[in-house]
Amino acid sequence: MDPTAPTPQATKARRLIIAIAAILIVAPFAVSFWKNKPAIINPSEVCEMAWIPAGEFTMGSDKADEKHNEEKPGHAVQVKGLWMDVTEVTNAQFKVFADATGYLTDAEKNLDPRDFPDVPSPEYLKGGSLLFKHTAGVNPFQCGVGDLPWWKFTVAATWRQPEGPDSSIKDRMNHPVLCLTYKDAQAFAKWAGKRLPTEAEWEHAARGGLIDKNYTWGDEERPNGKYMCNHWQGKFPATDLASDGFNYAAPVKSYPPNGYGLYDMAGNVWEMCEDWYGIDWYAKSAKENPVGPAIGHDPENTGYGQHVIRGGSWLCDEAYCFRYRATARQGLDTLTSTNHVGFRCVSDKAGPASK
Repeated sequence: MDPTAPTPQATKARRLIIAIAAILIVAPFAVSFWKNKPAIINPSEVCEMAWIPAGEFTMGSDKADEKHNEEKPGHAVQVKGLWMDVTEVTNAQFKVFADATGYLTDAEKNLDPRDFPDVPSPEYLKGGSLLFKHTAGVNPFQCGVGDLPWWKFTVAATWRQPEGPDSSIKDRMNHPVLCLTYKDAQAFAKWAGKRLPTEAEWEHAARGGLIDKNYTWGDEERPNGKYMCNHWQGKFPATDLASDGFNYAAPVKSYPPNGYGLYDMAGNVWEMCEDWYGIDWYAKSAKENPVGPAIGHDPENTGYGQHVIRGGSWLCDEAYCFRYRATARQGLDTLTSTNHVGFRCVSDKAGPASK
């Protein structure tokens, strides 16, 4: 036996010392890894949802004036129960989706000139969105379709920079996400395991259980003088007095919820629906769980058609637009992204974030 050979006890002690040293070396890196390890995201948990019970209601109105004939006729509709996002999808929520998937919105990509040979200017092939600009000396009632001078296509206006390349959402994470197309909203909904609401589902949910009321909160526009939603005050499109406290899209939950616990179902931003938009579709609509026409109204002959948007926005005034009423509806071209349109999703089954 070699007297210089280490004893079993010494060998065991040496191995223990080496193991401890290795742990001490590796530990900081392990702690850092687990501390910074990306969280496992369940898409259905990103947005809180509320239950909307099934029911029958009168969709549209026979009392609509000539400026809002698309709301006629009032007709009985039955819809099934479902879950709906409590708020419009926010910048923070959309960022979770974009970061998890690497998704690029339509406004973040340039268009292929081969697909749009008749575009009036190469600028319109660049990624961007239509942005509202305050415009003086304009009578909005004299402006025709496709000739609205308060809208300006702005290159690099995206959901991350909703007022153009010098803007940011850093301090607006709880604001509705803007500058998206119908395709972008659908992509988020699919990722979250949800879908966009039909127009009938949207109006039923917006009414919050109230029957035949003008607004999602009742018949009076400003009960006790209180503004109930974010919309335009002043002379459109020149001056917004911001009497309601906002002259742009407001943070979600800035106003009281409706009877179903849903926020901002009137004003703030228009909300995209799944249905194609038909001006006279109400005269043909089915009674039970109706959907829109096979193709959308196409007033500017883009070849793509419009989808329904509901609820009005921060740009709706009492004189010109007046579409923050419960029955108001409008169309938005499928490829158009703007800074006054957002969306929320629905689900036919409860998610972890539902209540």
